[in-house]
This record gives sequence, C-alpha cells and structure tokens, in this order.
Amino acid sequence: MAADPVGTTTHQLADGNRIPALGLGVWQVPNGPATVDAVLWALESGYRHIDTAQAYGNEESVGEGIRQSGVPREQVFITTKFQPSRRDPAAEAERSLKRLGVDYVDLYLVHWPRGGPPWAWPGMEQAHQLGYARSIGVSNFGATELRRVVATATVAPVVDQVYLSPFAYRRGLLEEGRNHNVAFEAYSPLGTGRHLSDQTVRRVASRVGRTPAQVLLRWALQHHFIVLPKSTHRERIEENAQVFDFVLSPGDMAELDGLDRTGGTGAALERRWW
Repeated sequence: MAADPVGTTTHQLADGNRIPALGLGVWQVPNGPATVDAVLWALESGYRHIDTAQAYGNEESVGEGIRQSGVPREQVFITTKFQPSRRDPAAEAERSLKRLGVDYVDLYLVHWPRGGPPWAWPGMEQAHQLGYARSIGVSNFGATELRRVVATATVAPVVDQVYLSPFAYRRGLLEEGRNHNVAFEAYSPLGTGRHLSDQTVRRVASRVGRTPAQVLLRWALQHHFIVLPKSTHRERIEENAQVFDFVLSPGDMAELDGLDRTGGTGAALERRWW
C-alpha cells in the first residue's frame, strides 16, 4: 500500500490495476443535487474513488459531480455494479457508461449472486474484453459463491465487496479471498451509523483521540480492506478522509476484532436482501 494520504493511498489488485484505499459510497443517495454535492465534496477533500451501482439509480449524478469537480477523469477511480435482475452485463455496462458520461469504469462488479454465482460472469468478462471495465469483480459473494466463480472464470474476479466491520469480521470469507488473490472492499463500515455508539469503539476512539467513525475506518484500512463510507454531509465526508495520519495499536485492533458477531463466517451476508 502506498504511503500518501486519501486518494493516493492505493492497493494493487491481482490484475495489476491500482485502487484507492478510501472511496465514497453513494448507496441510497438520490439522483440529483444530493449525489452531485457528495461527489464534489469528496473530490475536494482528496477522495479519488467513487462507488455507485446501476441499482442505486444515481450514475448520472455521479458523472455530473465528477465533471463539475474539474478533476481529470483518469485521476478518479469509478466503480459501478451490474444489477443481476437484468440479462446482459456487457450491454448494461455500456448503458452505465452513457449515464456516467465516461468511456470506461475502473471496476465493474456483479452486485449480488442472484441466479447462481457463475451465471453473469461470461458477460462480465465480455465487458472487460470490450474495454468497458478495466477490472471486474463481485459483491455480496460468500466463500462458496466466490469459489464457484473462480472455478469457471477465464478472467478471475479481483474484488469482492461485502459488509465488513469489527462486528462482521468475516474471517472465513477473507481466507477464501486470500486463496484466490481477491481484494476486499468494506461497505457500510460504520454499520449505517449503528456502530458509532458502541462502547468499545468509543473507548478506543477516546484513547487515540479520534472519532468513532475514524476508528472504524482505520480498523478496515489496517486489515488491508478498501473502505467505502457513505455520507451526504460535507463535514463527515471530510472527517472520514482524516484516517491516514494515525495508527491503531495491536491491542486496539485485537479489542475491535473481538466485537465480531459472525463467528468468523465465510458468508457475505447474514440475510439475503434480494
């Protein structure tokens, strides 16, 4: 991992492409000014990674925010996700590019394993071959599902984006990913705000002189996850970027690791939502 902060702290993926370790997620942010502003504020704060999806319905505004920012396209890592209730990943990727107003995305993920883990993968490989996506991967795939995709892939997935936090420290899934050189992205790293009031998180935050949100994000970074906090508030977007100038001790990390409620599961989710 590179040593510079915010947008220039990156991980190298198995295909050789680099991904910024911190990104802005825009799940549940409506298309329009709220998404445009969030993207603008993130890019002004130094973020260089924006994560959207076809299912979010806000790709147009993500693209508009990037354009308004003045940051060159090649400096912004853009992720979108194939909605597997649709039929053709490559055709849907082309539609995403038009909505975003770009020639390619940096990462294209299967959003969830509906219809069986491998079914969408040939279309994902086609999107990659056509140049619509520089890297391809999956989201919400557990260990068994990830293994099934890898077994049939010509171009292997390089990322699995799942819900990860100290409360969902999926050791079994992480081990499976390591076996296949798959990097992990942590969405909802703050538990959609639920984890900010946990007493252990607050105790660690007090000890290191940081906010609970910064502690949770730093935990993810020190486990070598790419982390995707979501916010529509400028001050929180800026606060979430201030996580590269401190380190949690081994004791802090162990204390947070102990919050896991999954039993070290290999599953990506405790309950399916599709």
